[in-house]
Amino acid sequence: MAMELMIGRVMKSHGIKGEVSVEATTDAPEVRFAVGQVLHGRQGAKEHQLTIAAVRPHKGRLLIVFEEVNDRTAADSLRGTQFFAPPLEDDEDDGFYDHELEGLKVIHAGVPIGTIAGVAHGPAQSLLEVTLDGGREVLIPFVEQIVPDVDLEAGTVTITPPAGLLEL
Repeated sequence: MAMELMIGRVMKSHGIKGEVSVEATTDAPEVRFAVGQVLHGRQGAKEHQLTIAAVRPHKGRLLIVFEEVNDRTAADSLRGTQFFAPPLEDDEDDGFYDHELEGLKVIHAGVPIGTIAGVAHGPAQSLLEVTLDGGREVLIPFVEQIVPDVDLEAGTVTITPPAGLLEL
């Protein structure tokens, strides 16, 4: 069975027309929670297949109308449902999870220079938060030109930063 990620969960119902407030836990909510998507939900032993009829952002969460849910009672009954989906396959992206990158040694010109402390997700690209061996922190754009190789088995990330990047 393919690995499944939790992509969100129903927090509560919203209003009287059956909308539910969903906390998205995915890096691609606009893909996962697009109109027409059928979500696979689990709620204890119960399983739901729910089709998204409408979605809108609201206070950091998503308000979703499902075709199968048409009143507040039905929406209330979904509270706590967790939605799962297989990882997104994206040809552009090698699909590393933050936790896989954290702690990897950063190699520059064949020499270990620091460790990845975390990953910051910006609107255009992600940034690797690197703690250099001297204790300074630098942000390195997680793009192929600068980070050409991630080797999870070896526990290393090779970087080829432009001149000056590590001095910032």
